[in-house]
Amino acid sequence: MANLNIDILGMKFNNPIFTAAGPGAKDGELCVKAVQGGAGGIVTKTISEAPADVPRPCMAKTNSGFLNTELWSELPKEQWIEKEYKRAKEAGVPMIVSMGYTAENISKVAPLVKPYADAVELSTHYVGTDIGPIVNAMKAAKAALDCPVFMKLSPHTDIQGIAKALEEAGADGLVMINSFGPCMAIDVETGYPIMGSEKGYGWLSGSPIRPLAVRNIYDASRVVKIPIIGVGGVTSGKDAAEMLMAGASAVQVCTEAILKGPTVYGKIAKELNEFLDNHGYKDVSEIIGLSHKKSAERNFRTTSIPPTVDLDKCIKCGQCKVSCVYDAIEIADKLSIDTEKCFGCGLCVTRCPKNALKIQYK
Repeated sequence: MANLNIDILGMKFNNPIFTAAGPGAKDGELCVKAVQGGAGGIVTKTISEAPADVPRPCMAKTNSGFLNTELWSELPKEQWIEKEYKRAKEAGVPMIVSMGYTAENISKVAPLVKPYADAVELSTHYVGTDIGPIVNAMKAAKAALDCPVFMKLSPHTDIQGIAKALEEAGADGLVMINSFGPCMAIDVETGYPIMGSEKGYGWLSGSPIRPLAVRNIYDASRVVKIPIIGVGGVTSGKDAAEMLMAGASAVQVCTEAILKGPTVYGKIAKELNEFLDNHGYKDVSEIIGLSHKKSAERNFRTTSIPPTVDLDKCIKCGQCKVSCVYDAIEIADKLSIDTEKCFGCGLCVTRCPKNALKIQYK
């Protein structure tokens, strides 16, 4: 079995699959259950100066992803200090305490969590271009604490500039990304929005935002040296491997744990281990940032290179043929690709359920 142990700023984890600051870590008891279910680390639900008054309904699974109007913890900070953090610490793994949102909020909350936090994560949900509010929040935490401070970022087009500025301002690490929004879904039977927020808006999470998270992690990790923890749509070991290859040192799981329960962390860790074994990796560190090395070998091209077919794997299901708008695929006794018609778009490769088609990504 491959080694899944990781060390992030002196915190030692037995695997890189953590809870995220959401409903899956809503109190100390659920944090303990997450570790019993296989989580290598805990990130607690975000607390702020006052408990959140959460609109209801506040969570929904749609055919386009998971929507929520969740805010920070609905439990008062006093309950977290007196009970929940103590219970969560009994799980015996490093604990990252999440706080929000403004510098004023954090300056009041940070001293209270100091006895329990191995590190803190600051959530700002900031999507503006002036980095000042994020830096001020970070400085408020660092003034009160002597543990690592991670900044959780929303998706930005200029993620490199923001990441680099935070590193230069003293951030010890980054977490990315927050849920994406605002978004909206409507119950077509009634015409009402399915979220209970004032405008009916919600925030999108789950697998649809994973490509957005991967891009942010990949770009940010090219310009900073501080560790990045990835979050956003991790549902399997391969999803975790993708984020690690993009440059993350660990990943958090939120939506999948809400939908599948606390045993999902162990499932993902097991699948990650199997992936490493199957690909000949001895240690999870071997794949962290791997895509940056591969990108140096990658050649940009606009010419077509048709996929190759492994006929032993092909089951002639026809999914590739149906979605080939170039009419380049035929299935008779065997699958064949017309190399003159093939545009080299690669869609058929991603549609194949048996990995019988391969295309050159280099």
